[in-house]
Amino acid sequence: MKFISFTRLGNCGFGILAEDGVVDLTERLGPGLTSLKAAIAADLLQGASAFAERRAADFALSDVTLLPVVPDAGKILCVGLNYETHRAETKRPDNKHPTMFTRYADSQIAHGQPMLLPAVSDNLDFEGEMAVIIGRAGRCIPEERALAHIAGYACYNDGTIRDWQRHTHQFGPGKTFPGTGAFGPFMATPDEVGDYTRLSIQTRLNGAVMQDATLADLIFPVERLIAYISTYTPLSAGDVILTGTPGGVGDRRNPPLYMKAGDVIEVEISRLGRLANTVIAETAL
Repeated sequence: MKFISFTRLGNCGFGILAEDGVVDLTERLGPGLTSLKAAIAADLLQGASAFAERRAADFALSDVTLLPVVPDAGKILCVGLNYETHRAETKRPDNKHPTMFTRYADSQIAHGQPMLLPAVSDNLDFEGEMAVIIGRAGRCIPEERALAHIAGYACYNDGTIRDWQRHTHQFGPGKTFPGTGAFGPFMATPDEVGDYTRLSIQTRLNGAVMQDATLADLIFPVERLIAYISTYTPLSAGDVILTGTPGGVGDRRNPPLYMKAGDVIEVEISRLGRLANTVIAETAL
């Protein structure tokens, strides 16, 4: 199944993305259940399949405004330097452990919403990534059971303000600007995806391919990331892990290629759809 979060008529909700539109699940899986995160935490997504089979779409996709797949994620845990091509272009040494940083939920945007070029910088870079959405809470999760803790997968663009990223040794200042974390358009459940290592990922800027890889190229695979992260912090339903970006980022090109107002940036992952956003200047709001 493919799940989306959205607003309609001023109200937040969630549902299944079907061929003929959206099957609305808001408050239908349980009283007061109005978010995808809450449905994941209540372990109700499997029941949604039978519900969807009995109903036609409630409305067209064009009748809703998409939200980030999990707009209210408790934790967004990001992995840096997790493709050899990206590690090599940054000239950083090999690492025995994943490079970790965090992003805040209020920095996120949905598919189709503008990505913001902040007034304080013109160094907005793209980072196409696969997001993993946690379905079952856990601590110290063994690698061999890690995939059972996944609710689904989605496309993500971890937009980065490169000059602010370099203000300190920590990545945080460049990774949490408002309107820079694009997440969508939908979450695909594991049965839709199959073996995630067979997925391809591509980032395009104004139609030109910037990044091109497969998920098999991850230095630390998803199972290892879940085991490692859950050792130092408990994972909760609805938490998001960003698995890293391939080589080809704009910052490491010669000359550097940063996004500017009017650019269209796309992240496409096989089986996970196409995430597209247009860049606008923050001062244009």
